[in-house]
Amino acid sequence: MGLLDGKVALITGAGGGLGEAYAKLFAREGAAVVVNDLGGPRDGSGADVSMAQKVVNAIEAEGGRAVANGADISTMAGGQSVFDDAIKHFGRADILVNNAGILLDQSFPKATEAAFDKVIKVHLKGTFCVTQPVFRWMRENGGGVIVNTSSTSGLIGNFGQYNYGAAKGGIWALSNVLAIEGRKYNIRIWTLAPGALTRMTEDLPRYKENPGAALGPDGIAPAVLYMVSELSGDRTGKVLGVSGPRGVREMRMMEMEGWKPPFTGWKAEDVVTHAKEIFFSEAELKKSVRRT
Repeated sequence: MGLLDGKVALITGAGGGLGEAYAKLFAREGAAVVVNDLGGPRDGSGADVSMAQKVVNAIEAEGGRAVANGADISTMAGGQSVFDDAIKHFGRADILVNNAGILLDQSFPKATEAAFDKVIKVHLKGTFCVTQPVFRWMRENGGGVIVNTSSTSGLIGNFGQYNYGAAKGGIWALSNVLAIEGRKYNIRIWTLAPGALTRMTEDLPRYKENPGAALGPDGIAPAVLYMVSELSGDRTGKVLGVSGPRGVREMRMMEMEGWKPPFTGWKAEDVVTHAKEIFFSEAELKKSVRRT
């Protein structure tokens, strides 16, 4: 008995890296998998369905069930295509992992509109395009689990990733809304912030400087299996960070208790007076996700 017996999983960007690891693990645990990947280099140029098909071939060689999908998930037609393949080949859509992405890093003074638009389109719009038909099906068919991939670049920030960070922050915000809307339909929503050494991240400074500290895709995949399986119970609306240096941990936006000013008559100087009630102390900040 596998953890995902009888389930059908849709995984975007599954022709390599993290998505490939998820697809293979899910298949070993009994799921039928729609392996989506546009193919081509990590900047999103070009297309080659052979990457997805190679993963499908590996799954089938182990006795699993899978189908390749080469759609561009940054379009509504592409997102619909991923869902349609799940229904056509396997009849269900129980699990969705939005994993597809590209990188076009630039420091902000060198930012271009084209690089901003393209990264937002693949990550944030792509998550929307694939999720909507799946969410609609889950709403009418007893629920399911959706995992949206964010990043510490979006939740905390990272130099040179203004476009990627903006997209990943948007995905986190979208997940918060979906968790609220999906709760009464038994649609569980997770946000994943993975830190892994993959083709897309291999030349980032933090991985170049300390490659031994990074998890590979197979080190992230068990956390995602936990999210989409019954092991995670009724948990929803959670952000799970998974990385070598920080391990597996929930991440949350926190707020101070705050100071409540009168409705009229308060001054900017009052913020200074009540700073201890409004702002986190240095001791409290040391407990946060940003460690300096």
